[in-house]
Amino acid sequence: MRAACFAGRMTEFSEAEHGYLRSQRLGRLATVDPAGQPQANPVGFFPQDDGTILIGGQAMGSTKKWRNLRKNPKVALVVDDLVSVRPWRVRGIEIRGDAELLTGPHELGPYFSEEVIRIHPRWIRSWGLEED
Repeated sequence: MRAACFAGRMTEFSEAEHGYLRSQRLGRLATVDPAGQPQANPVGFFPQDDGTILIGGQAMGSTKKWRNLRKNPKVALVVDDLVSVRPWRVRGIEIRGDAELLTGPHELGPYFSEEVIRIHPRWIRSWGLEED
């Protein structure tokens, strides 16, 4: 497991983390609602070469997560999977950062609305990737 750094220095993905993110398609995005309550939803995500992550959906601009992020841009994304049960082996990555709400043309695909969330990582922690 890579050491976590809350001072904001570990904001770039290692080669193993980048490769793992590119091999996965589904994560859980956590936002905070106006009452301060957490909300987590499964989302499709797209790692970008610049170190950010894009999240899109069919009607992203009308979702609770979009409304939450308009009030509070703090976000966490967890991507993980179960490699085996015998022996028990999990791997994953947690990314905390700031969300940028974008509207307009993009290249995510025809089934996505024009609203896209871009995550700017501020803290990254991974586990189980060194065994791959």
